Amino acid sequence: MFSHLVRGNPMAVKIVEKSSPELVEAINRLLPQLSSSAKPMTAESVEAFLSQPSTHFFAFTPDDDPENILGMLTLVMFQIPTGTRAWIEDVVVSEETRGQGAGRKLTEAAIEFARNNGACTVDLTSRPTRQAANRLYQRVGFEQRNTNVYRFSC
Repeated sequence: MFSHLVRGNPMAVKIVEKSSPELVEAINRLLPQLSSSAKPMTAESVEAFLSQPSTHFFAFTPDDDPENILGMLTLVMFQIPTGTRAWIEDVVVSEETRGQGAGRKLTEAAIEFARNNGACTVDLTSRPTRQAANRLYQRVGFEQRNTNVYRFSC
């Protein structure tokens, strides 16, 4: 667990490995703040998500209320012929917590975890309209790459 202070309140970034009704509720509370097209998760889909060995779910919580998830991040790590890859997805911090360092702490914890588990690089994408998030990623040390991102929709 990665602990720190946010505006005088002790907060922690923890890796969540087990589902609970509180976790399902927290994810479904945060998802609409990330994506208008994201469908709510069920207890079964959260359990399946967490059971993937390549997926690591980080939660930002108050130390005195560890079930109160105020932010989340997913780190996916996998092996390919050129090495260990790490990819950050679905970073979101509750509206009332934004601007207090939660996104930075989540991102730094994921980077540390990836480094400690063999990744030499960590990648992510962020829509240009998410200006605050893009500034955060640059302050943490991410550099914009000159590449094309493609998507095939099923």
